[in-house]
Amino acid sequence: MPTTAALVRSLSSVLDKAPDAPSLPELLRLVDEYVAEAPQAIEAREVLAKQLEDEVVSLHIVAIDYSSVYQLEVLLAFQYHLIPILPPTAIISWFEPVLRPALREPHLPTASLNHAKELIISALQKTHEPHLARVGDFRRRLLELYLLDAYNELSGPDVLEWASLSQDERERRTRWKANLQDILIAYAVEEQEAFFTEVDQQFQVPTQRLQLLMLLNEFTSSTRFASTVPVLASHKLMKSLANCLFLDNSSTVATSAVLLIVKFLPYFAVHARAVLQAQLPKLCAIMARIMCWKERPPAPNNPLAPHDEDFERELYNESSRTLHPREDINWKRLQMVFTAEHSPPPTSRQYFSILYYLYPSNVIKFIRTPALYLQENELKSPYVEDWNEAFDIHEIKRKSENFVREHICHPFLIWSNADQELSQPPFWDKYDVGRIVSEATMLDIRYLAVGLRERYNLEGREPAPGGSVPSSNVSVSMTDRDAPQTQQDSGGDPVRFIRPIDLSSGKVVISLQDMIEASVALKSNIDLEIIKPVSPPKSGFLSRSATESAPAESPVEQEGSSGNNEGEGGSSGDKEGPSHVAQAISGLQREVLLLRNELNFELWHSRENSKHIGRLYKDRILMRTAESERQGLYNKLRRYRAQVVALETDLREVKETSANAKNGYADWAKELQGRLKELREEKKRMSADLSNAQAAENDLKALFEAQGKRLADALQENFILQTEKKEHMPKVERLGEYEQQIEELTKMRQIWEDDSRKFTEQREELDRLHKENEALGARVEELERAHEGDEARDYRRQIQSLELRLAQMENIEVGASEQKLADENAVLKTEIEELQSIVATLKEE
Repeated sequence: MPTTAALVRSLSSVLDKAPDAPSLPELLRLVDEYVAEAPQAIEAREVLAKQLEDEVVSLHIVAIDYSSVYQLEVLLAFQYHLIPILPPTAIISWFEPVLRPALREPHLPTASLNHAKELIISALQKTHEPHLARVGDFRRRLLELYLLDAYNELSGPDVLEWASLSQDERERRTRWKANLQDILIAYAVEEQEAFFTEVDQQFQVPTQRLQLLMLLNEFTSSTRFASTVPVLASHKLMKSLANCLFLDNSSTVATSAVLLIVKFLPYFAVHARAVLQAQLPKLCAIMARIMCWKERPPAPNNPLAPHDEDFERELYNESSRTLHPREDINWKRLQMVFTAEHSPPPTSRQYFSILYYLYPSNVIKFIRTPALYLQENELKSPYVEDWNEAFDIHEIKRKSENFVREHICHPFLIWSNADQELSQPPFWDKYDVGRIVSEATMLDIRYLAVGLRERYNLEGREPAPGGSVPSSNVSVSMTDRDAPQTQQDSGGDPVRFIRPIDLSSGKVVISLQDMIEASVALKSNIDLEIIKPVSPPKSGFLSRSATESAPAESPVEQEGSSGNNEGEGGSSGDKEGPSHVAQAISGLQREVLLLRNELNFELWHSRENSKHIGRLYKDRILMRTAESERQGLYNKLRRYRAQVVALETDLREVKETSANAKNGYADWAKELQGRLKELREEKKRMSADLSNAQAAENDLKALFEAQGKRLADALQENFILQTEKKEHMPKVERLGEYEQQIEELTKMRQIWEDDSRKFTEQREELDRLHKENEALGARVEELERAHEGDEARDYRRQIQSLELRLAQMENIEVGASEQKLADENAVLKTEIEELQSIVATLKEE
């Protein structure tokens, strides 16, 4: 095993490309030997890793150039092969000098980049008790770096800084954010509970919610996301997402959160059905909140009038229903993300489609009476107001009516009701995620029309003839299903051409109607033809945002204003000042974010549809080929049967010829086998008899020795017992006598206690007689005062004589009783003391 110092010296020579330096594979082989022969005890490995860390740190200080891609590659390979013995603290200490520059380097090879990611992920997964706090801080730091240090497309200062960066620096920042995102997603798959807890803690900060939603959106695209669904469904992060949709007022955040939950629901239906069913009332309440969302008016497009954000927020609050969150929720509300841009409400169409597919009867029941449905399911309102005051019931019914009209009737609305949906197994119990997504999408009439057209081969018809495409740089043609019948001809679907766009002047003027039609064409999945422009567009984002920021102007007014601006050149931009630049950046940021969310959702949707299409294609191929395969197998079966008959005939003849030859050989072999068997059995029997005799002899010897030892022990024990018996026999006899005396004295003491009790009772009786005598004396005195005659004197003499006799009797009786009891008590005490001394003597012996 190479020593730590020798290993680091070899690393230093490889980094310096010394003439006697080993090659990189040889260095890695030395590292593997070092790891294989390292001690297995955790404490010893900690000491070894500390020594290695100190040596490498001294090497960092002296010899390493972090701008060199070669040195980063060597260091990452060296550290990657040390993973089995490295504690997480060592990897964390190497993050700043080695791993962070590697994650930011765009020219680093893929293998080295994977080494850096694996090192960080291994440190996050080593949650031993001594390093638990530091690993938790490192995990929190990585997430904070992703939120605060990486390039944020949603931040205006970051966008302006991005515009001033060189191409190389842009690549470094793009690589830095992408690598952080990959590390967090890979860690989330391995340590699900810890990742969701950390995200939930960061989600409490309002300004970070949009970035976290983007991260979770990317996480759902992971192929191993399904394994994390049971943990995610019951995690408190879902409660934070619900609070965000209930309480935050940012339409951009709400749009991202709604699309994220739409992607969650099919996975919950497959992997966490009980949690999904329990959260159904809350999901319906979220849908009602989105339907009741009020559109925020755009900021004034007047460069001379300053934009008062507080005033705009006050106007928005007065025009919309103000809902106050409960105090026990303790939620920091997010108001706006992009303050200078028109903010349409988030769409709830996909949300309605998936929820309507999973629980159609409950969704219809909720639409009929939203507040009553939530109250029946005992869902507490997150607002100070109750459900009736929180939601606009008429707005919910209006939007839900449009959704119901644009969706086909769910078949299970006929076969079950709301209670049966929750009490019985759902119809999608055995479905996979792809099938749930595809079938939920097909409930929408727009997608159903496309599917039916594909099914009946309606897409093969030629487009309707009607005029050539106008001469222009860009043109878009789309099938207009809503066009009047007079504009269609029998040859095929009508084609609607959007007005041509002239890019030669350097500015583009697009009417609002053309933008709406193009958006509808892109989102409706109908036939679409896009002709590439001859020359690339020359207009900047400021002119584009200026056109988009004035939706109230008519196309004619926009053209006139565009022409005036064109004639003035760049002077208009100088007049508008920084507020217009901020508004343009804000608009572009919000548009990019929404387009990215929609693109991620469509990619996820396409992926799930592809899975479902693959399964359907497999079923179709099996159905098509089943008959041909069956016929081919039947023909092969007939051919194989004929071959089997012929082979059985040949086999029978061969068996008959060989049976005769085998019979003689079998008889001779049988005779030899019989004799050999007899000899073997006889030898085996003799060996068994010998073994049994030896074993019996050994057992008898052992038994005799054991019996002799037991007899000697028994004799010795008997002698000791007899001696002790003779020694203690007098004591035992005396102890019996003492016990008899104690018993008699105890009885005498009991008698004495009874006499004492009687004496006490007699004394109490005498006290009572004294009291009566005193009462009689008082009565006599009264009588004497009342009657001073002879009769009173006679009574007095009688009383005196009676008192004298009574006193004599009391003295006689009390004296005798007291004397008798005192004598008995003295005798008993003497005997008890003697017995106690005897018993103590016996106990000492």
